[in-house]
Amino acid sequence: MLYEDLTRKIIGALYKVYNALGYGYKEKEYQKALAMELEKLGLKYQRELCSNLKYEDRVITKFFVDFLIESLVVLELKVANEIYPKHLQQVIQYLKNHSLKVGLIGAITPNGIIIKRVAN
Repeated sequence: MLYEDLTRKIIGALYKVYNALGYGYKEKEYQKALAMELEKLGLKYQRELCSNLKYEDRVITKFFVDFLIESLVVLELKVANEIYPKHLQQVIQYLKNHSLKVGLIGAITPNGIIIKRVAN
């Protein structure tokens, strides 16, 4: 599995945040806590990385990646009951637009965390 060690660390950080905070907060609060955990692990990351959608060489809209970790793995964090097809499509577009190979979707639900690995 590509970037297995890195994705394992990211997933561990997600669980640590969830176990400490539980369910019931906004996505931004979980993002802030996760950023702290990534820093503790010594992982470099970017937040809210802009991704342009172009049509005929013109930008028609912008998307924002929640995290790009170690310039290798996209992480999209959601507070939702499940991972929906639109979340999957969002990550696939990020991966394509930035020529990346691996993404993770972390859905924080009332019943725990759901993790989905996405490959480009």
